[in-house]
Amino acid sequence: METSHLSVTVERDDHKLFSNTQSSQSAQDFRLKRYVGNPVLSPSLNNWENFSVCNPGVWCEDGKFLMLYRAAGDDASHRIHLGLAESNDGLHFTRVSDLPVVSPQDGNSDGGCVEDPRIVKFGDYYYVTYAYRPLPPGRYWENPESLAFMPDGPMDAPLAFRKNLTHTGLLMSKDLRTFQRLGRITHPMDDNRDVILFPDKIGGKYALLHRSKTLIGEKFGCAHPSIWISFSDDLLSWDNGRLLLKGEFPWTEKVGGATPPILTNEGWVMLYHGVKNGVYRVGAALLDTEDPAKILSLIPYPILEPEEEYELNGLYGDCVFPTGNVVQDGQLYVYYGAADTYCCLATCEMAELLVCLKQYRK
Repeated sequence: METSHLSVTVERDDHKLFSNTQSSQSAQDFRLKRYVGNPVLSPSLNNWENFSVCNPGVWCEDGKFLMLYRAAGDDASHRIHLGLAESNDGLHFTRVSDLPVVSPQDGNSDGGCVEDPRIVKFGDYYYVTYAYRPLPPGRYWENPESLAFMPDGPMDAPLAFRKNLTHTGLLMSKDLRTFQRLGRITHPMDDNRDVILFPDKIGGKYALLHRSKTLIGEKFGCAHPSIWISFSDDLLSWDNGRLLLKGEFPWTEKVGGATPPILTNEGWVMLYHGVKNGVYRVGAALLDTEDPAKILSLIPYPILEPEEEYELNGLYGDCVFPTGNVVQDGQLYVYYGAADTYCCLATCEMAELLVCLKQYRK
């Protein structure tokens, strides 16, 4: 298996650019360090992104960081698009256009929103998993218990349409500017998101993480939405797979994948989010290289949790939600959405994360 991230040299003084403000940190705890210039991307004057930019997928190659980010304007329906920004250092990003690169298609299954991109690359093509709905989600932060926009249609219309369910689709692109929509990759009866491809084949098959809302209960071994791992020969047809990780710590109840897993000499590093009482935190696990359905180690505490103003207050406060990561010269860059309002960055030395993970071998 080959790693999918290329190297670029970034000159910086880490002591000045990154800080650790976790109030709960003790001497032995490992934590991600926030970039002191956060947010790295904020809402702009463009009407499709003047309210929220968050949950970015990021790729780095040939010294260029490309950020595909979720964006929405201040409209009643909260229609969600994808924009593109670029950077030469991973810290300072500039939008490539005043227009989105992917938008919902009226009358299509993704006519309401396209959001939460995760990026991998096979050969010359990027493959991006993204969540979508047939209609916009509405102002969910004002009424989280129900969707504001439900379709008018016959009672015998498909459940996915009648309930405006979230599914996950797959995009293909050579430049992250123009895209081929490849279609849905999750079950039509399942509200399933946090779907993330591994950046390399494993045993000759593609692999992905997903968070199902139907694979719940005693029969499936989990009481709340959890992380599952599935395999495929063709990127579009996936089985339900195997339960990988469920909430098992005081700070987790529902859990979901965060960023594309990273292949190291020790195994696959998997970042994930855990949710308890509406608070989103970040965890880390190490998966077996050849059998990633096997967890080798699991850090029992969050390595990032909401503490800064831009994480505590926004459309959805108390939320840090990673969706992109890049490894450069031994440094791990973790890009995350903060309070569903900003794109932010936290970092660490990959070697230090691996040392911490090995302390918690199962």
